[in-house]
Amino acid sequence: MKKWLFIIVCSIWSAVSYGQIRMPGNGSFGGGGGGGLGQGGQVKLDDSTKMIYGPHTSRYFLEEDVFNNRKTLYAIDTSYDGFHRYNFVQRADFQLVDLGNLGTASRSLFYRPVEQIGTQFGYDAYTPYAYAIQDVKYYDTKSPYTNLYLALGGLGQNIARFDHSQNITPRLNLGINAQRFTTNKYFGTSGTSDSQNNLTQNWAFVFHGNYRSKDEKYLLMGQFNHLNHSAYEQGGMSSDTLNFRSDGTIEYNNPSAILKTAQSWERRNNWHIYQQYVLAQGFQVYHVFDYKRTIDQYVDTDLSQAQANNFYPNYYYSNTNTLQKVRFRLFENKFGIKGRYQGFNYRAHYRQRILSMNGTYNLSDSTNATYKLNRFENFVGLWLAYYLKDSTQRATAEFEYSLGRDFKIKGEIVSKWFTAGYYSVLSSPTMLQLMYTSNHLKWENTSRLVNSNNIYGQLNLAAKKVHFSPRLDYHLISNYIYYDTAAVARQFTSPFSVIKVGALTQWKPGKFQFLSQTYYTLVSNDNVLRIPRFMANFRATFDFVYYKVLFLQLGAEIHYKSTYYADTYMPLTQQFHLQNSTKAEGVVYTEFFVNARINRVRLFLKMANAGQGFQGPFNRGYFSTPLYPVVGRSLGFGLNWPLFD
Repeated sequence: MKKWLFIIVCSIWSAVSYGQIRMPGNGSFGGGGGGGLGQGGQVKLDDSTKMIYGPHTSRYFLEEDVFNNRKTLYAIDTSYDGFHRYNFVQRADFQLVDLGNLGTASRSLFYRPVEQIGTQFGYDAYTPYAYAIQDVKYYDTKSPYTNLYLALGGLGQNIARFDHSQNITPRLNLGINAQRFTTNKYFGTSGTSDSQNNLTQNWAFVFHGNYRSKDEKYLLMGQFNHLNHSAYEQGGMSSDTLNFRSDGTIEYNNPSAILKTAQSWERRNNWHIYQQYVLAQGFQVYHVFDYKRTIDQYVDTDLSQAQANNFYPNYYYSNTNTLQKVRFRLFENKFGIKGRYQGFNYRAHYRQRILSMNGTYNLSDSTNATYKLNRFENFVGLWLAYYLKDSTQRATAEFEYSLGRDFKIKGEIVSKWFTAGYYSVLSSPTMLQLMYTSNHLKWENTSRLVNSNNIYGQLNLAAKKVHFSPRLDYHLISNYIYYDTAAVARQFTSPFSVIKVGALTQWKPGKFQFLSQTYYTLVSNDNVLRIPRFMANFRATFDFVYYKVLFLQLGAEIHYKSTYYADTYMPLTQQFHLQNSTKAEGVVYTEFFVNARINRVRLFLKMANAGQGFQGPFNRGYFSTPLYPVVGRSLGFGLNWPLFD
């Protein structure tokens, strides 16, 4: 009922906003130095001279393109290819690992070097469910633009999204993106009547806007980004209710959960402002401001269930309950200059960060203790790029240095035929890795900077109907920080390497389309970092048109990872850590789907995990994270309805 109320309220708001429309004018962003955006699409007229609104009249741009002085306006996506992928793991091409259900804690499948140097918070398990600051779309609309999305994934998985944007004046646009999803427990519950049947709840929204001055010299983009995410922590399946088959997969019939009274809650508030001003031809000044506040809370009101299952490694202060709250604050300012000189784009900056972490944990039912960690960091950086005329081929070089600590240098060449790059980084441990105290775990580390040297390359080979892109990634890592089998932060000082070889292949014979993605990974020391040796995705589709108005795509999708000792999950710290007792994956995941489009409305219908319940490789159940089963066979439905007038 709540999700339908949400859709109705959003629709009413959208309808009201239509009566307040003001028509925007044309113009480009950030003129003078070529540091902004070009003209939007022209408004089309029909034979009756009525204005026709659609994807061509509601264009958007990204902060990264403005930041890099690239003139890019994007059209609204109306394609239905891959539209059935509502699940966050699928949308990440299965390179994300969760606890088997929508909205649960997640981690990256592969090793990823640190992208932004400087001390980070360290709580990222719910980051995929927040709106990414760098991906927020800033619009220039000729009419109010509203986008409604609803997915009913089966077994209690429900997602609703609402986007709205409109020009208030010809140079000012405001908008909102909102997301709400809920998930029910897949195990450890007595059914839908259970008062604790809910597993996860998510509210996320972004208020965003952009403004440009009349002379096009000043551009302002800003957003308020909020996440409110909660999850009942189950600790996995209780081992005494599991039946492991000889191939390592599982059979289960509503087994009990290890934890019954534990819950995690995360709330984030992020203010982000970008502004630039053109001082002269080819020369601009810019400023980026960020204020981030995060609160992570974990409670377990009855520890008897955890004690019976030996879940927590220690009980330092209380044997009855656990309560902890960790607060994080960040103030960040970046000041810089940028522009163009003799065909080169350039950028130089000074960045300052003030950050703190404050932890509170219970000593008893009535007393608490605290700990605190502060940082003050300064950075200088330089970025250079040379673009060819079509702007898709470029060479870039980047450098940033934190005075006395972090360092990164990166060079990349992108062309029509290949991509190649080198990236070296020295990065600080996260605040969580440096200090943590609770009823069950504690540490205080003086860790060294983590170092990784990374080389990557990709070829783009294309024929008339076939596209083939082999890729190689090599990482040499030292001072790697991981969480051991007791869920404690440790540092492995010796160097080790990771090599990943893969390829993306696409073949389009007629109305058919076949897409495959494969990776083979070798880790020289899997005592601290574990990645499945082989991973593959395959999708086959057939497209056709019914009665000239209904566009249909029938398809099937297969995913596979080889078996490995995947990291298990400690909800107390929201970290995945090593384990040596249970293998995960090794199962072929399948689904069948139908994607459709009628005018601008897109729909999907799919059978997820369609092979569950059959013998052989299509079996009854498996873990993506040890003791957390992937949701079984279910029917899903979804639609997307964009409105332009």
